[in-house]
Amino acid sequence: MSVTTAPRGTPGVVDALGLLPTIVGNEIVLATVRDTHKAWAGRVHGALNRASKDRTRGVQVVHDGISAGVYGSISFGLATTGMALKTAGRLGMGPRLDDSPRGRFVRAAVNGLIGDRFVSEGSSMAIDMGVRVGGADVPLHRDRLSTAFPDATPRIAVFIHGLSENESYWNLHKDELGTTYAETLAGLGWTPVMLRANTGRSLRDNGVELAALLRTLAAQWPGGVEQIALIGHSMGGLIARAGCAVVTDEEDPWTSLISDVVTLGSPHAGAPIAVALGHGSRLLAHLPETSGFGKILDHRSVGIEDLVEGLGEDVPAMPGVRYRLVAATLSTSPEHPVGRIVGDLLVQVPSAHGRSRSRPDLFPDADVLHVPGTDHFGLLNHPDIHRQLKEWLQ
Repeated sequence: MSVTTAPRGTPGVVDALGLLPTIVGNEIVLATVRDTHKAWAGRVHGALNRASKDRTRGVQVVHDGISAGVYGSISFGLATTGMALKTAGRLGMGPRLDDSPRGRFVRAAVNGLIGDRFVSEGSSMAIDMGVRVGGADVPLHRDRLSTAFPDATPRIAVFIHGLSENESYWNLHKDELGTTYAETLAGLGWTPVMLRANTGRSLRDNGVELAALLRTLAAQWPGGVEQIALIGHSMGGLIARAGCAVVTDEEDPWTSLISDVVTLGSPHAGAPIAVALGHGSRLLAHLPETSGFGKILDHRSVGIEDLVEGLGEDVPAMPGVRYRLVAATLSTSPEHPVGRIVGDLLVQVPSAHGRSRSRPDLFPDADVLHVPGTDHFGLLNHPDIHRQLKEWLQ
């Protein structure tokens, strides 16, 4: 029987399967069932012991011993299976995740959920920020960039995706519209550059990585760079802002090339769903019977936690840069109760436009656009935004 192998450091399907018994099975599902069972059993046995004046204490001891043995055996089996899969993954067995659109989707989604953990553990599942063409990273060397971008222009439009997404999300709704934002901007003389990022990392860590990448990209770009536009969907807009805020002592930093920052549904002042996850975790932790379910929410990445607050006035707008902020609502009017409460399902209009009751307007001179009757992912290749991009970035 032959075994397909691949270079180490390139994660495969086996690596992804290894997460199921270790993280999903052992740390989340089993731990939740065990802790919930223990809490409820403890409450029931406590009541029985009080009612029988401790004559049922022996039953509790036997029960606790059996349950501990059962859960311990299951945990050991899951851990052993996980170790075997991790070993197979390190040997490069099986197909690579990045070899197929579905595999790239899975890797991006999981990185959004626990990508910070992958980084701290040195896992090959962790995504490194990179320029992407055809589902693969492009080394930031002039000759490789020349090959990947044969029609490179001095104006580059950098696309940064949102939480748990990858660069292919910018192609959503292409079948309906017949085009993408990248193709629209290419027709205006821009060269679209798609990035992929580990959205489970903190905004500031991703900002530092973005700044380093774009600094190198500008230095190695074929023919040189005269102008950069940053376009971010959801979290991608916050990563763009974080990258612009990285301090450098260069006389002519790459940020001097930025002319426009366009954000689509970015939670500049925070996202209600991220706040709800934090509140839910704390509420569930109050009772032993529900604390196990709270721990499921506690597995969320620091990237998700950063969406609670967004980025405030400590990451100010860059002088001389044109900010274009797009928001959406399910309702036709942003003033409709549904639009005001749920926004685009994930982000409310004031946050997407950099406003909140407790903070000053982050972008007082920005151009803003409201897209009615669509959701958070409807902002990817929407006809209203296509028309506006042609005006903003002509």
